[in-house]
Amino acid sequence: MSEILVLYYSRNGSVQQMAKLVARGIEMVPGVSARVRTVPSVSANTEQTEATIPDAGAPYVEIDDLRDCIGLALGSPTRFGNMSSAMKYFIDQLGTIWHAGELIGKPATVFTSASSMHGGQEITLATMMFPLIHLGMVVTGIPYSEHELHTTMTGGTPYGSSHFAGQEGKLPISAEEKSLCIAQGKRLATIALKLNS
Repeated sequence: MSEILVLYYSRNGSVQQMAKLVARGIEMVPGVSARVRTVPSVSANTEQTEATIPDAGAPYVEIDDLRDCIGLALGSPTRFGNMSSAMKYFIDQLGTIWHAGELIGKPATVFTSASSMHGGQEITLATMMFPLIHLGMVVTGIPYSEHELHTTMTGGTPYGSSHFAGQEGKLPISAEEKSLCIAQGKRLATIALKLNS
Protein backbone atom coordinates (compact mmCIF):
# COMPACT_ATOMS: atom_id res chain seq x y z
CA MET A 1 0.00 0.00 0.00
CA SER A 2 1.25 3.48 -0.85
CA GLU A 3 1.97 5.82 2.06
CA ILE A 4 1.56 9.54 2.52
CA LEU A 5 3.72 11.20 5.14
CA VAL A 6 1.91 13.43 7.63
CA LEU A 7 4.75 15.38 9.22
CA TYR A 8 4.06 17.86 11.99
CA TYR A 9 5.45 19.74 14.94
CA SER A 10 3.11 20.55 17.81
CA ARG A 11 3.72 22.44 21.02
CA ASN A 12 0.28 22.51 22.68
CA GLY A 13 -1.38 19.62 20.84
CA SER A 14 -3.52 21.45 18.26
CA VAL A 15 -1.31 20.68 15.27
CA GLN A 16 -1.00 17.07 16.45
CA GLN A 17 -4.81 16.79 16.50
CA MET A 18 -4.97 18.32 13.04
CA ALA A 19 -2.36 15.82 11.80
CA LYS A 20 -4.54 12.95 13.03
CA LEU A 21 -7.54 14.42 11.18
CA VAL A 22 -5.56 14.86 7.96
CA ALA A 23 -4.35 11.26 8.35
CA ARG A 24 -7.97 10.12 8.81
CA GLY A 25 -8.87 11.81 5.53
CA ILE A 26 -5.93 10.16 3.77
CA GLU A 27 -6.98 6.73 4.97
CA MET A 28 -10.52 7.22 3.65
CA VAL A 29 -9.05 6.83 0.15
CA PRO A 30 -8.60 3.16 -0.82
CA GLY A 31 -5.03 2.10 -1.55
CA VAL A 32 -3.35 4.73 0.64
CA SER A 33 -2.25 4.81 4.27
CA ALA A 34 -0.88 7.63 6.40
CA ARG A 35 2.52 7.53 8.08
CA VAL A 36 2.38 10.09 10.91
CA ARG A 37 5.71 11.51 12.09
CA THR A 38 6.98 14.50 14.06
CA VAL A 39 10.23 16.42 14.44
CA PRO A 40 12.18 16.97 17.68
CA SER A 41 12.17 20.34 19.41
CA VAL A 42 15.18 22.61 19.13
CA SER A 43 16.66 24.31 22.16
CA ALA A 44 18.69 27.44 22.73
CA ASN A 45 20.69 25.34 25.17
CA THR A 46 23.30 23.78 22.89
CA GLU A 47 24.09 21.06 25.41
CA GLN A 48 20.51 19.80 25.54
CA THR A 49 19.55 16.93 23.25
CA GLU A 50 16.27 15.21 22.54
CA ALA A 51 15.77 11.52 23.20
CA THR A 52 16.06 9.28 20.14
CA ILE A 53 12.44 8.23 20.63
CA PRO A 54 9.84 10.79 21.79
CA ASP A 55 8.13 10.22 25.14
CA ALA A 56 4.68 10.45 23.53
CA GLY A 57 3.07 10.97 20.15
CA ALA A 58 4.38 10.02 16.74
CA PRO A 59 7.93 8.76 16.13
CA TYR A 60 10.51 11.20 14.80
CA VAL A 61 10.74 11.54 11.05
CA GLU A 62 13.66 10.13 9.07
CA ILE A 63 14.79 11.28 5.64
CA ASP A 64 13.72 7.91 4.20
CA ASP A 65 10.12 8.69 5.25
CA LEU A 66 10.20 11.44 2.61
CA ARG A 67 11.88 9.25 0.02
CA ASP A 68 9.32 6.47 0.50
CA CYS A 69 6.11 8.54 0.55
CA ILE A 70 3.95 9.38 -2.48
CA GLY A 71 2.80 12.66 -0.89
CA LEU A 72 3.37 14.94 2.09
CA ALA A 73 1.11 16.82 4.51
CA LEU A 74 3.20 19.30 6.50
CA GLY A 75 1.90 20.89 9.71
CA SER A 76 3.38 23.47 12.07
CA PRO A 77 2.23 26.06 14.56
CA THR A 78 2.36 29.66 13.37
CA ARG A 79 5.45 31.51 14.56
CA PHE A 80 5.24 35.17 13.50
CA GLY A 81 4.12 34.23 9.99
CA ASN A 82 6.50 31.31 9.67
CA MET A 83 6.70 27.62 10.54
CA SER A 84 8.26 26.62 13.85
CA SER A 85 12.05 26.53 14.18
CA ALA A 86 11.85 22.77 14.80
CA MET A 87 10.19 22.16 11.43
CA LYS A 88 12.48 24.63 9.65
CA TYR A 89 15.53 22.91 11.18
CA PHE A 90 14.40 19.58 9.72
CA ILE A 91 13.66 21.06 6.30
CA ASP A 92 17.07 22.74 6.25
CA GLN A 93 18.60 19.24 6.31
CA LEU A 94 16.98 18.18 3.02
CA GLY A 95 19.74 19.41 0.71
CA THR A 96 20.77 15.90 -0.31
CA ILE A 97 17.31 14.82 -1.48
CA TRP A 98 16.73 18.25 -3.05
CA HIS A 99 19.95 17.87 -5.05
CA ALA A 100 18.98 14.33 -6.10
CA GLY A 101 15.47 15.47 -7.09
CA GLU A 102 13.85 12.77 -4.99
CA LEU A 103 10.69 14.75 -4.18
CA ILE A 104 10.03 16.20 -7.63
CA GLY A 105 6.44 15.62 -8.72
CA LYS A 106 5.13 14.45 -5.35
CA PRO A 107 2.08 16.36 -4.07
CA ALA A 108 2.20 18.25 -0.79
CA THR A 109 -0.18 20.24 1.38
CA VAL A 110 0.21 22.34 4.54
CA PHE A 111 -1.72 23.07 7.75
CA THR A 112 -1.22 25.29 10.81
CA SER A 113 -2.60 26.56 14.12
CA ALA A 114 -2.24 29.95 15.84
CA SER A 115 -3.27 31.46 19.14
CA SER A 116 -5.06 34.48 17.67
CA MET A 117 -7.68 34.83 14.97
CA HIS A 118 -5.39 36.94 12.79
CA GLY A 119 -2.11 35.47 13.97
CA GLY A 120 -0.57 34.91 10.55
CA GLN A 121 -2.09 31.56 9.62
CA GLU A 122 -2.35 32.29 5.89
CA ILE A 123 1.16 33.70 5.55
CA THR A 124 2.51 30.74 7.56
CA LEU A 125 0.85 28.36 5.11
CA ALA A 126 2.39 30.29 2.22
CA THR A 127 5.88 30.35 3.74
CA MET A 128 5.62 26.61 4.41
CA MET A 129 4.97 26.11 0.70
CA PHE A 130 8.18 27.84 -0.43
CA PRO A 131 10.63 25.05 0.48
CA LEU A 132 8.21 22.47 -0.92
CA ILE A 133 8.24 24.30 -4.25
CA HIS A 134 12.06 24.38 -4.16
CA LEU A 135 12.01 20.63 -3.59
CA GLY A 136 9.92 20.23 -6.78
CA MET A 137 6.74 19.17 -5.03
CA VAL A 138 3.27 19.89 -6.41
CA VAL A 139 1.53 22.06 -3.79
CA THR A 140 -2.20 21.61 -3.27
CA GLY A 141 -4.70 23.56 -1.19
CA ILE A 142 -8.39 23.24 -0.39
CA PRO A 143 -10.87 24.17 -3.14
CA TYR A 144 -13.95 26.28 -2.43
CA SER A 145 -16.08 23.26 -3.32
CA GLU A 146 -15.55 22.42 0.36
CA HIS A 147 -18.61 24.10 1.88
CA GLU A 148 -16.90 24.80 5.22
CA LEU A 149 -14.62 27.38 3.60
CA HIS A 150 -17.75 29.49 3.16
CA THR A 151 -19.11 29.00 6.69
CA THR A 152 -16.15 28.77 9.07
CA MET A 153 -15.95 31.39 11.80
CA THR A 154 -12.69 30.02 13.21
CA GLY A 155 -9.97 28.56 10.98
CA GLY A 156 -9.73 27.18 7.47
CA THR A 157 -8.31 28.69 4.28
CA PRO A 158 -7.95 27.72 0.62
CA TYR A 159 -4.16 27.53 1.24
CA GLY A 160 -4.65 24.73 3.78
CA SER A 161 -6.32 23.90 7.05
CA SER A 162 -5.85 26.23 9.97
CA HIS A 163 -7.03 26.33 13.58
CA PHE A 164 -7.69 29.18 15.97
CA ALA A 165 -6.36 27.78 19.28
CA GLY A 166 -6.86 30.82 21.57
CA GLN A 167 -4.33 32.57 23.81
CA GLU A 168 -3.80 29.48 25.97
CA GLY A 169 -3.72 27.13 22.98
CA LYS A 170 -6.64 25.17 24.42
CA LEU A 171 -9.64 25.95 22.19
CA PRO A 172 -11.03 22.77 20.64
CA ILE A 173 -10.88 22.22 16.91
CA SER A 174 -14.21 23.41 15.48
CA ALA A 175 -16.48 21.23 13.37
CA GLU A 176 -15.56 23.22 10.25
CA GLU A 177 -11.83 22.96 11.01
CA LYS A 178 -12.15 19.18 11.50
CA SER A 179 -14.05 18.78 8.26
CA LEU A 180 -11.47 20.81 6.32
CA CYS A 181 -8.56 18.78 7.75
CA ILE A 182 -10.24 15.53 6.70
CA ALA A 183 -11.11 16.94 3.25
CA GLN A 184 -7.52 18.13 2.82
CA GLY A 185 -6.20 14.64 3.59
CA LYS A 186 -8.64 13.01 1.16
CA ARG A 187 -7.72 15.48 -1.59
CA LEU A 188 -3.99 14.92 -1.08
CA ALA A 189 -4.41 11.13 -1.19
CA THR A 190 -6.54 11.27 -4.33
CA ILE A 191 -4.06 13.51 -6.14
CA ALA A 192 -1.09 11.41 -4.93
CA LEU A 193 -2.63 8.24 -6.34
CA LYS A 194 -3.29 9.91 -9.69
CA LEU A 195 0.26 11.28 -9.91
CA ASN A 196 1.77 7.98 -8.79
CA SER A 197 -0.13 5.77 -11.26
